[in-house]
Amino acid sequence: MTTASNRREIWFLTGSQGLYGPEVVEQVIAQSREISDQLAGAKDIPYEVIWKPVLTDSSAIRRMALEANADDAVIGIIAWMHTFSPAKMWISGLDALRKPLLHLHTQSNVALPWAEIDMDFMNLNQAAHGDREFGYIQTRIGVARKTVTGHVSDPSVSRRVGTWARAAAAASALRTMKLARFGDNMRDVAVTEGDKVEAELRFGVSVNTYGVNDLVEAVDATSDAEIDDLVREYQDAYSVSAELRTGGDRHESLRYGARIELGLRTFLTEGGFTAFTSNFEDLGGLRQLPGLAVQRLMADGYGFGGEGDWKTSVMVRTLKVMAEGLPGGTSFMEDYTYHLVPGEEKILGAHMLEVCPSIAADRPTLEIHPLGIGGREDPVRLVFDAAPGPAVILGIADIGERFRLIGNEVEVVAPDEPLPKLPVARAVWKPAPSLRTSTEAWLTAGGPHHTVMSSALNAEHLWDFADLTRTELALIDGDTTVRRFTQELRWNQAYYRLAQGF
Repeated sequence: MTTASNRREIWFLTGSQGLYGPEVVEQVIAQSREISDQLAGAKDIPYEVIWKPVLTDSSAIRRMALEANADDAVIGIIAWMHTFSPAKMWISGLDALRKPLLHLHTQSNVALPWAEIDMDFMNLNQAAHGDREFGYIQTRIGVARKTVTGHVSDPSVSRRVGTWARAAAAASALRTMKLARFGDNMRDVAVTEGDKVEAELRFGVSVNTYGVNDLVEAVDATSDAEIDDLVREYQDAYSVSAELRTGGDRHESLRYGARIELGLRTFLTEGGFTAFTSNFEDLGGLRQLPGLAVQRLMADGYGFGGEGDWKTSVMVRTLKVMAEGLPGGTSFMEDYTYHLVPGEEKILGAHMLEVCPSIAADRPTLEIHPLGIGGREDPVRLVFDAAPGPAVILGIADIGERFRLIGNEVEVVAPDEPLPKLPVARAVWKPAPSLRTSTEAWLTAGGPHHTVMSSALNAEHLWDFADLTRTELALIDGDTTVRRFTQELRWNQAYYRLAQGF
């Protein structure tokens, strides 16, 4: 999913001062450009790194912060104090800055030239000194940031900067996200509810409801020629069951599935939406519950949540942006049932129809089966198993006074046996540290049953996103114990209440 607004820049700012004379400042400029250029060429940083003139006074720093705020292409700032940059100069700029910040604690040289070190060298190369001053003022005024230490030639440094950059891009997309809810939430379900005003205030996402029949109008307006083209695309891309292929007994159902996809794409594109929800209890004039259409739109980067779950849809889109260009996939997911054989415990996840093919192990099959709920015609859908490998699962819950993110590191595995009678896309995984600890911790945190599964991202991406959006993240990993996790939730409760102020 690409748009004209997908241009993303990271500005590289360097702090210094004029105390040591113009020659030192010229050296700072040259070495600052070198560091910026190395970041710009790093394969793990997927966005453009833009070098900016070295900053040596408070007015220039504040103007730079305001310029960054005003430029929609800027997703974040990397700051480095090459020499000693007195941090009072940075107060007004940091206070004004509204873009994500990464403090890069580095220096120009890797190895010290021991025999050549004199005071001129010490005056120039004192980031170890200057960055401590900068770190202090960030802490003093409560600036949210990520700190990365090491030389930029170290792959681990560019990898961590790239992870933060992806989280910054996701937060930027979130601030301008528009989500269309087709109908309301599933009746009597609690966890899919949430405060849309707080979501827009906290994250920037705009969530509004549209009548399902507004979508039906777009679906019905689709031309036969467009449907013909899309059906040919289906038959090239997937293993289509014989009954759905051209000339098959159920081919008309496939054509209607294509009609839904085309109408839905038109509605979302014209409205500038990047995420949406549907609800099987509110289908209006739709003849099928959207299955295939939802799967393909997710594969193109759209967010989705079933049963009107707009919060999960927001997170699907957010993680899709974060994962752009990485191997693996990201999908709407739901825990369904357990395999509780001792020593072999695992979770079988799926949804009615809507699991993204970006996580598929093999070429999906395009099939049609009864759904059993919704009271409409049998819907078409892609069926597949998720590819094995490490993944993270993320849920979001509105716990009354704030949003809480709940994450779990997992290992996706192949099903123990084929699932010939389960006609939906599915994933099987082993949660860390164990099914018992994982589920007890998840339930204790109030984690939702709708989630996002991503085999493209890891826990560091989730932490960076949570930190720069100032959102609680309760992460379940290989070191988790239920007792310690419960204590962390209590500490978090106290912290976030205090952080809100009065």
